[in-house]
Amino acid sequence: MLSSPRFRKLLAQPKLAAKQLLIGDWFVLLAGVLCVIYLFQTLWTSEHAAKVQIRLGDKIYATYSLNQQREVHIHGPIGDATISISQGKARFSQSPCNNQYCVHQGWLSRAGQAAICLPNQISLELLGEAKLYDSLNY
Repeated sequence: MLSSPRFRKLLAQPKLAAKQLLIGDWFVLLAGVLCVIYLFQTLWTSEHAAKVQIRLGDKIYATYSLNQQREVHIHGPIGDATISISQGKARFSQSPCNNQYCVHQGWLSRAGQAAICLPNQISLELLGEAKLYDSLNY
């Protein structure tokens, strides 16, 4: 169907294609655009986090409010890590690991975001009212 001469001619000349679309075609296009906008607004927006949960190994080390200014020093298996909390955001500011992936993650501010230092077995996750959908909690 898409290889027919009529469709090849419509794809080659966009102005001609716009003239030959019927009212139902325009309705389907409009409904599709509105559906994509609605789904984007409902599924891909996230709320600001209220708390940060810090884990050491498989245990919860502490939970702090993000509405405070604080530096948390945690002693992990390979050394001390520092987590900074400031103005509704949290991050790893120092870590003893080699690659520093957790430090390069930067400031986290949305519910569901996480930073993990695997060599030191320390992780932080921002918590909000509801967990966001992602492939990990599917």
